[in-house]
Amino acid sequence: MATADTMLQTVLREPAGRVTLDLRRVTFFDSAAIHAVILLSQRFPQTLTVLPSRQVRRVLEISGLAEQGWVAPA
Repeated sequence: MATADTMLQTVLREPAGRVTLDLRRVTFFDSAAIHAVILLSQRFPQTLTVLPSRQVRRVLEISGLAEQGWVAPA
């Protein structure tokens, strides 16, 4: 929760045509992080890629988001 808004604001601060979130080292992913990623997916609908860790992928599976096009395959 403490870093989700920082992640969101950092991505939105710089103009970008493509965004890749490398979350492969993330061990805790909560609803605030899910909300931030969803906002980014809306802002970058065809150009967001999320590289999830095992824990992040599990949270995305539970929340029904693992099949979104922006989630990189395992």
